[in-house]
Amino acid sequence: MTKGNPLLQHSYTIPFDQIKAEHIEPAFIQTIQEAEQQLEDIVSHTGIRTFENTLLALDNAQEKVNRLNRIVENLDMLVSTPELHQAYQNARPRIDDFTSKIPLNEGLWKALQAYAATEEAQRLESPHKRFLKQTMYKFQNQGAKLDQAGKNRLAEIDVELGKLTMHYRSNSVRSTDSYLLVITEKEDLAGLPESAVALAKQNAEKKDIEGWLFTLHSPSCAPALQYLDNRKIRNQLYNALISIASQGEYDNREVIPKILALRKEKATLLGYKDFADFILADRMAKDGKTAQNFLHDLREKTATHFQRENLELEQFVKKLEGDRFELLPGDLAYYIEKLHNATFDFDQEELRPYFPLPQVMEGMFAIVNHLYGITVKETKDFPTWDGNVKTYKITDQDGTWLGSFYADLFPREAKKSGAWMDTLIYGGPSPEGFKPHLGLIVGNLQPSVGDKPALLTHDYVQTIFHEFGHLLHLCLGQAEIPAQKGPQVAWDFVELPSQIMENWCWEREALNLFAKHYQTGEKIPEELLAKLEKSAKFRGAYSMMRQLSFGTIDFALHLDYDPQLDGNVVDYSRALSQQFSPTQLPENYAFITNFNHLFGESVGYAAAYYSYKWAEALDADAFTRFKKEGILNRETGMSFRNEILAKGDSEDPDVLYRNFMGRDPDKKAILERAGLI
Repeated sequence: MTKGNPLLQHSYTIPFDQIKAEHIEPAFIQTIQEAEQQLEDIVSHTGIRTFENTLLALDNAQEKVNRLNRIVENLDMLVSTPELHQAYQNARPRIDDFTSKIPLNEGLWKALQAYAATEEAQRLESPHKRFLKQTMYKFQNQGAKLDQAGKNRLAEIDVELGKLTMHYRSNSVRSTDSYLLVITEKEDLAGLPESAVALAKQNAEKKDIEGWLFTLHSPSCAPALQYLDNRKIRNQLYNALISIASQGEYDNREVIPKILALRKEKATLLGYKDFADFILADRMAKDGKTAQNFLHDLREKTATHFQRENLELEQFVKKLEGDRFELLPGDLAYYIEKLHNATFDFDQEELRPYFPLPQVMEGMFAIVNHLYGITVKETKDFPTWDGNVKTYKITDQDGTWLGSFYADLFPREAKKSGAWMDTLIYGGPSPEGFKPHLGLIVGNLQPSVGDKPALLTHDYVQTIFHEFGHLLHLCLGQAEIPAQKGPQVAWDFVELPSQIMENWCWEREALNLFAKHYQTGEKIPEELLAKLEKSAKFRGAYSMMRQLSFGTIDFALHLDYDPQLDGNVVDYSRALSQQFSPTQLPENYAFITNFNHLFGESVGYAAAYYSYKWAEALDADAFTRFKKEGILNRETGMSFRNEILAKGDSEDPDVLYRNFMGRDPDKKAILERAGLI
């Protein structure tokens, strides 16, 4: 079905409202065939090799397939009907086969070598010089120098990894959607905020269920774990949450070792000591040892504070419940919230009325207008995949259309949990003028209930700012070479633009632009803001150790784990998690079966979860310049825009950071922010 296929309409406006499952496979077949012909044209070229007819032609051929894949992959995560998911699953082997065979194509490798030997190539300056170097590196790093048997095996591995990681993600989504907890007695809702009760009622009404319905999507289960007085129900929800996709029809326990084994085999085949060294060779950390040492250093600096916080929590709970009370993992969020309230006389629910979603969005847009001179306005020009999705247009000071984006911010069935940003179309400078970028930001926020707007917690406000920071990295990008545009940077650098945006959620000058009571228009009172600011470092060691645990487990699985020696991967991961937990973890603790960052994609954050903390160290340090010069200072903002956001991967990230800060990063800032200095 190629005639009239909406996925083959290569216009800027993607007809999401017309795309159906039956369009997917034919679209990939035709697009890959066209891309393969372009690759063959590069190989068979008999004239002089140039940057345009070799390097750019190679990049453009891959981008045809990548663009289609980004569109369909996001649809599979956003509206994953069984039919659409199966169609994409059927297409994935073809996609992975195309991608994996490019660096194994002897003709393409010879074409690159021939170009690299030309006088033009010798005279290249950055970013063109950097692009040639990176392209040559990627070919070598993906098997260009292997013998034919090695190339064949590498292609098989990539196809199999694509299948397995997609299966893992599907199990995660469907297992999450399959759990429903219905509460029929109102007294069992004691302690739960009014907003969470209303959402549970709304969820039940949508399914024609009597009572209150809770799911494992964060807006539903997170408030229950944090506030619900009924301990039995809290722990029932917790046990379901930590065992997603670990049993029954949607079981990922056997999928994980297969993924790990294939990744290890791939790294070994390509001449690396382990998968971490393979992944990190072109990132800021350079190798697994450096990244591990970074995590280990933070853990050492956090350990004493962590022990003190755990003792403080234990003593607090015993005063409340008695010496014989045993704190369970499902109790943690509940009693941490009580300790927080007792320490600061402050409940985050008090802030919800000041964070209605429409105001948060408008305030965020006002902040980036101050910093970067851009204007963000809602538009109705684009068809969407769901009626609740909104679209926006970003323009520059001179009227240049920089980009547009979709905002899909509420949970629903068949939608992947969590939050993310992704690119749909890379724009940027071109001979015809600036072409706008196109992206999306996704969240699973608590929706509006009744006649109230969606009222957010401060944590969810940070989530929106975070993903919008990624979106700015795309839409403010000025790189000319497709492979260097926007967030296509080293993964331990990619979180800098997103995480630095979260800082504006804490500053009075920025909050005044959007944090106003949805009924009265009142700004956050000084007393309440002071409590928020004081609470920012509350249990900073616990938060730090939680993230360090994920990074540590990631490296342990990809460097050390041996199923013959270490046994079941779930038990192995649980034992590692125990080292970072304030309580004894239960036997069914299996968070690793729902860790999509590591196993939901062929690579994703595998052997790279440390990137969040690495980038947080960068963002904490970089924000010190804004604090010094003014958090809404246009000159400082334009420096960050021009030196970081606009450059994409056109320059080494170490150089970009030094250009903005005038020095190398200082890790002290992240420890100060967490209250660990």
